[in-house]
Amino acid sequence: MTTGTWPLLPSVLALAAMALLIVFVGIRLTRTADELADRTGLGDAVGGALLLGAVTSLPGNVTVLTGALEGDAGFALANPVGGIALQTVWLAIADLVYRRANLEHAAASLENVMQSVILMAMLSLPVIAYSTPQLTLGWIHPVTLLIPLLYAYGLVLLRRMHDHPMWVPTHTSATEVDDAEGEEGSGRSTGRLWGTLAGLGLLVGVAGWIVGQAGLGVAAGTGLEGGIVGFTLTTAVSSLPELVVLVTAVRMGQLTLGVGNIVGGNVYDMLMISLADIGYLEGSLYRAAGPTSLVLLGGTMLLIAVLTAGLVMRDRKGIGFEGMLIPVIYVATIALALFSR
Repeated sequence: MTTGTWPLLPSVLALAAMALLIVFVGIRLTRTADELADRTGLGDAVGGALLLGAVTSLPGNVTVLTGALEGDAGFALANPVGGIALQTVWLAIADLVYRRANLEHAAASLENVMQSVILMAMLSLPVIAYSTPQLTLGWIHPVTLLIPLLYAYGLVLLRRMHDHPMWVPTHTSATEVDDAEGEEGSGRSTGRLWGTLAGLGLLVGVAGWIVGQAGLGVAAGTGLEGGIVGFTLTTAVSSLPELVVLVTAVRMGQLTLGVGNIVGGNVYDMLMISLADIGYLEGSLYRAAGPTSLVLLGGTMLLIAVLTAGLVMRDRKGIGFEGMLIPVIYVATIALALFSR
């Protein structure tokens, strides 16, 4: 368990302050990454996954590593899983912001469908690791090494799909095409854009460390299980960049970039699980996280399956079946985790 945690009130105040900082930084991140995606030719779906997904996941990365080094396995594993779950809920919220059509319909992208499939495959690996605690290399599980390999192979598939697509989504009057032509740039050089992205990433990284320490303080001060706090409270703060980026991108009309940030960022978040197992020095993280982690993993896999179905079906109007089911599944997962203690 954790030691030397912050008192409850300073922890709550720190979480509130970091939430404000992350919201401010997230708006600037969107515009910087959008321009870089155009400059580098990555495209909005892949650019959203690589540029925005990586940087906006930094608070969660640092929060996870903080929990692992402090010895709270449940907190460390629940943060990335909770981030994936909550960021999927953000899509349902963005559907309410974008009134013209269903967001998954308008942001037609086969890359986002593929990333969702890759994510479901990656989420199955911690379940296997939980069931095989005797398999370790030193203090880590072999699955920890397999997760980044699967992520890297997924990026290869995404690049191949972007360059030589074999399937094309049907475009309708409600489909938005992210076109860089005609967009006004900021006038900044590409080098300065990269520098801005790195500086903003540093800010959200520091915020992530504070969120991790504050989250452990809340868990200790309230007596709640670290996994529950990680899946809900600290995830809600560290995932704010994704929400801000998504809503900002939707308002800018860059729908594929926004959805790609969420879906691609979710895939990137899986790398945090490997980071957590490496940072947890008391043995394999997965079994130490306890049975609650299986409930959280199962609920999150169901969320991604529903999202993938929504990306494929592409309801034309309203928030679609996925927009209605995703928040319900998220709340039900938390309730099951609480009652299974």
